[in-house]
Amino acid sequence: MRAIDLHTHTAKSDGSYTPTELVDYAIEKDLAAVAVTDHDSTDGLDEALSHAAALKEKGLPSIEVVPGIEFSTKYEKQDVHIVGLCISYDSADFKKALDDFVDSRDGRNRKMCKNLQDAGIDISYEKLQDMYPGAVITRAHYASFLCEYGYVRNRQDAFAKYLGDHTKYFVPREKVTPAQAVTLIRKSGGVPVLAHPPLYHMGSERLDRLVSSLKTEGLMGIEAFYSTYTNQDERDMLRLADKYDLLLSGGSDFHGTNKPGLDLGCGYGKLFVPEDLLTKIKAALAAIR
Repeated sequence: MRAIDLHTHTAKSDGSYTPTELVDYAIEKDLAAVAVTDHDSTDGLDEALSHAAALKEKGLPSIEVVPGIEFSTKYEKQDVHIVGLCISYDSADFKKALDDFVDSRDGRNRKMCKNLQDAGIDISYEKLQDMYPGAVITRAHYASFLCEYGYVRNRQDAFAKYLGDHTKYFVPREKVTPAQAVTLIRKSGGVPVLAHPPLYHMGSERLDRLVSSLKTEGLMGIEAFYSTYTNQDERDMLRLADKYDLLLSGGSDFHGTNKPGLDLGCGYGKLFVPEDLLTKIKAALAAIR
């Protein structure tokens, strides 16, 4: 059975590969399917889907591209990510909700730039947009900017001095709740998946409460396989999936060179997401449409 990867990022958010490059690399890695799940953005989906379709039409090796997104949400003052798979990203309601999301992010970015300017850094939101055209600007882009222009030694230094949650320059952004993201994904005809729960370090009881509440809102899946999971993490996620009758999903969270050592499809070398998981996701989706 071949592998798939249902959690990846392109240069349209904070990855380093273009959507075309990601598709080509996924083919090179002999993946059966790849989901493009950029942060709060669907801007790379047309390019990825069109490129894969063009390759197939020419009789060249191609791959199934799953249209997706990863929403950054807030749960009890903590970041929680919800991945949407098989979304109808061109629906009017979905586009409107996403536009509102982007407007919130733009306001936060302008405030952060002003804070950094006050610290003596020659930065503006327009400079970031010019440097990373078409991308949804995240703190990863700020870090690259600060490194590029010599304000910090490395990305870790950038977060420690300027970009971390507890620095005086950081500006929190108003975020949707996980439940709102789940509802939006369901309305778009997609499958909402709770992304990498062990990374939240919630504790088993609090995580169970989150999963239980999201299940009532329409949560359909959970990431049971992920690049940094331990064997115990996988067992815990499989147990939660069984308890709440959730589909299994998984992926590398590939960001290209922005996450050194983390490779597409295999994470840090041990990840394997079997293609039959996508078959089950599609079957569940067909049953409710």
